[in-house]
Amino acid sequence: MPVCNTRDGVELYYKDWGTGRPVLFIHGWPLNADAWDDQMKCVADAGYRGIAHDRRGHGRSAQPWQGYDFDTFADDLNDLIVHLDLDEITLVAHSMGGGELARYIGRHGTDRVRSAVLLSAIPPIMAQSDSNPEGVPDSVFNSLKEGILTERSQFWRDTAEGFFSANRPDTKATRGNLDAFWLMAMHESIQAGVQCVDAFGYTDFTADLAKFDIPTLVVHGDDDQVVPIDATGRKSAQIIPDAELLVYPGGSHGIALVPGDKDRFNTDLLNFLKK
Repeated sequence: MPVCNTRDGVELYYKDWGTGRPVLFIHGWPLNADAWDDQMKCVADAGYRGIAHDRRGHGRSAQPWQGYDFDTFADDLNDLIVHLDLDEITLVAHSMGGGELARYIGRHGTDRVRSAVLLSAIPPIMAQSDSNPEGVPDSVFNSLKEGILTERSQFWRDTAEGFFSANRPDTKATRGNLDAFWLMAMHESIQAGVQCVDAFGYTDFTADLAKFDIPTLVVHGDDDQVVPIDATGRKSAQIIPDAELLVYPGGSHGIALVPGDKDRFNTDLLNFLKK
């Protein structure tokens, strides 16, 4: 398997499809690079080079006991970019991956980056507070950790419903979507699962977003039951200079995987790449 060894000796699995200008995809929690397969083929068929890695503790990458914070994730991403010697990259990030993208730019700048896409992403901050009343209450993050520790297989099956808005009467989510989510989630280590909840729940990316000086597309569904659009996507689009916001009516958290929304996102992504 193709792997990149990070500066602290962690093996990161990655896939690398096609040739051309690189498009680097960053997956959400608790998924892995396979969540991007439709988009990877889409961009590779269009003449770009699609790259996606499994975050440490996820998928086929190593499962160290430590390092589940966004400074580490951003530095892991930088290690991969340097390992592959990528330039003129478009970074495309989903959910928790949006925090990784934001912190990468906050720590490493945009010298190698051409543009960015934030899809259903967690910045600027998820947690509810006096200054972020639209955010997610502490009780939700606590229940996520409890579910993982109590019986994670059933927890992931239950979580998939809200992830894809499969609990709506007009859902387009398939049984396959739910099964694929469960399979990827079960390849995340328990340690990564629990520690990532605290990381994506409480890390503030406001200062990182202010450092964006590249074209940025923010895509979010208005029925996102995991990462509420009013606390995240709408605010990110206001903080990032000249960002473009696309709101998908009825769109779930799993836009890139659900039939219909997936096709629209692929089209929007290709149009953005041409700019």
